[in-house]
Amino acid sequence: MNVFDRLESSVCSYARSFPVTFGKAQGATLWDTRGRAYIDFLAGAGTLNYGHNHPLLKEALVEYIAGDGIAHGLDFHTEAKETFLESLDARIFAPRGLHYVVQFTGPTGTNAVEAALKIARNVTGRQNVVAFTNGFHGVSLGAAAATGNDLHRSAAGFPLLGVTRALFDAYLGPDIDTIDVLDRLLEDRSSGVDAPAAAIVETVQGEGGLNVASARWLQRLESLCRRHGMLLIVDDIQAGCGRTGTFFSFERIGISPDIVTLSKSLSGYGLPLAVVLMKPEFDQWKPGEHNGTFRGNNHAFVTARAALEHFWRDDALTREVDRKAELLADGFAHIAARHEGVVVKGRGMMQGLAFGSGALAETVARQAFSRGLVIETSGAEGQVLKCLCPLVIDDAELTRALEIIERATQVALEVPERLPNPERPLKKVG
Repeated sequence: MNVFDRLESSVCSYARSFPVTFGKAQGATLWDTRGRAYIDFLAGAGTLNYGHNHPLLKEALVEYIAGDGIAHGLDFHTEAKETFLESLDARIFAPRGLHYVVQFTGPTGTNAVEAALKIARNVTGRQNVVAFTNGFHGVSLGAAAATGNDLHRSAAGFPLLGVTRALFDAYLGPDIDTIDVLDRLLEDRSSGVDAPAAAIVETVQGEGGLNVASARWLQRLESLCRRHGMLLIVDDIQAGCGRTGTFFSFERIGISPDIVTLSKSLSGYGLPLAVVLMKPEFDQWKPGEHNGTFRGNNHAFVTARAALEHFWRDDALTREVDRKAELLADGFAHIAARHEGVVVKGRGMMQGLAFGSGALAETVARQAFSRGLVIETSGAEGQVLKCLCPLVIDDAELTRALEIIERATQVALEVPERLPNPERPLKKVG
C-alpha cells in the first residue's frame, strides 16, 4: 500500500480521477514521475491561468525569497503588499474606472465569499441572501449555504440557513425570464422570502456546468438589486483573472458589482491568495472584526504583482484569449456536430461539452486521460466536460487536446456499458 492510501484522507477527489504521481510542470504540461507528459486542461481548477511555473513569475518569487523578503505578514504593511496594491490599482482599477477597497481574507475563495456575505449582512442589517441554482461558492458553512450542489450541502452536517435559492438564467428554458420570478417573490409580502441583504452570482457557473448568464439577465439582476436595496456580489473566483477574456468576467456586460470576490488565479503562480473588492462606502468593518492568520501571503503578493505587470499592462492577453476561445469553440462545435445530443457550453476559455449523462462525460474524461489529457467534469450530475486550460497554452497544444477529446468522445460512445469507475468520482471540485 502506498503512502497516499495509508495516510491521506478519503476526501481527496482529483487523485482518484488522475491516478498517477505528478512530479514536474511547465506551461500547459504536466509530467508524472515516470516521465509521461499530459496536456493540462484543468490547471489547478482554474488557478493557473498563466500556466505552471511561468518564468517571469518564478524569477520574481525566487529573487524575493533569496533576499529574505517577508513571507508571512498577517495584515502588516509590507513592501510586497504595497507594490501589489499599487499594481492592482494602476493595471486593473484605474483603466476600468473602478473604485474598490481591497480586503485580504483567508487564503482560499471560500474565505472571500464568507467575508463578502458578512459585509452585505452587516451593511444592510438584513440576514437573507439570494443565491442561484447550480451556483458554487465554497464549502465552509456560509459559502456552502449559498452553494446549490447537494453533495457539498449535505456534508455540512448542520442546517444551512440565511439563503433563498433563486433560478439562474434560462433555468426554466429560454422563454422564461427568471428575474421576473425573483422580482415577484420580493414584491409579494406573503411570498415568505425575507428582504435580502444581497444577491451572489457567477456570470459563468464553472462547477455548476458552464451555465452562462446573458448580459441582459445580469443587467436586470443589478437593476433588481438596486430597487430592493440589495447589494450585488459577483463571485469571480473561477471566471475572473482573464478566464473569459477581460480581467473581470463582467466587464463587457455593463454592470457595476458592489462586491467582487477573487482568488484562484489572482496570485498567478498557484499560491493561496483571496480578496474581497468592495465599494468604499461598504467598508464598514471594525478593526480585526474579520481576520485570518494567512491573509498576508507575501509570496503570493509578489507573484500576483508580477502577473499584473506582465499580463495586464495592455490588452494583448485579452486579444489572445478571445482568439483562442474561438479556436476552442470551433473545435467543440466540430465534435458536437458529429455526435447527437452533445452540446457546447460556456464562454471564453471556460467552455466544454455537455453529454447526456455524467457516466458518459466521465468515460470521455477517462479516455482522454489515458491519451495524455487532464480534464475534469462539472455540472449537477458531472455531465459536462470542462476546459480550464492555461490561457497561455499554445495553438499546437490546444489543437492536440481537442483531437484527444474528439477521439475520446468517439471511443466513449462506442462503449456498450458506460458506468463510472467506482474509484473515480463523477464530480470534482477545486
